[in-house]
Amino acid sequence: MLEKFPVSMSAFQQDRMIRVYLPKSYNNETKRYPVLYMHDGQNVFEDEGAIKGVSLGMKDYLDESSLEIIVVAIDQNPEGDERVNEYCPWVHGEISKQILGYASLSGGRGREYLDFVVKELKPLIDKKYRTLADHTSMAGISLGGQISTYAACRYPQIFKRIAAISPGFYRNQEEIENLIRNSDLSAIEKFYMDFGTKEVGQDEEMNEVFLGLTNQVVEILNDKKVNLHFQWIEGAEHAYIFFRKRIPDMLSCLFSDLK
Repeated sequence: MLEKFPVSMSAFQQDRMIRVYLPKSYNNETKRYPVLYMHDGQNVFEDEGAIKGVSLGMKDYLDESSLEIIVVAIDQNPEGDERVNEYCPWVHGEISKQILGYASLSGGRGREYLDFVVKELKPLIDKKYRTLADHTSMAGISLGGQISTYAACRYPQIFKRIAAISPGFYRNQEEIENLIRNSDLSAIEKFYMDFGTKEVGQDEEMNEVFLGLTNQVVEILNDKKVNLHFQWIEGAEHAYIFFRKRIPDMLSCLFSDLK
């Protein structure tokens, strides 16, 4: 079952559509459920209404599985660079400039976006639904994977299980590496990450660059002794037709103890 409603974002002075998946048992039970927060909400549950028409298909998958969780998906702001601004905690760095070929001024509002999730949205969700307030996870695609990793560093006592599918670290590569190095991640229970070997199609040189940047983050997480499940996805490109195939592995990793 899906519900959706707008929620005011104080720092952004706008309403944002929130989509909530409730398991089939929700109305027939009195128990409480773990919560998974996700970004790019238009693209999480159904193809209808998804940007470019392809979603992660999570509604059908969860309806057919035995996994009973609440999923809260926050719509992206599709205007201009607002998605980049919200999912990047910092303005783009030197590595981003080298890859993009220009100095981008985008980014820098990730802290405000994450604080909205923690201080405004989560309290509302915990009040409105029967949640397990201390069993909260976060997952995202591309830049959504970056802001989820940032959440693990800033609020590890809240978001104890994290997933980053094809994370777009390169835009804030220097800063995210430093943040991970200097963060106490001992409270993180599980961290799922994957990355396609063909993220940018047939551009082998650029694929090697992205594989190297991703591997740098993986090595730092391993050095921190994080319970990391990482996998290279052979032949996978940076597109939803590839992302949706990894949803079963991602959910299985994060919630294996619930089945």
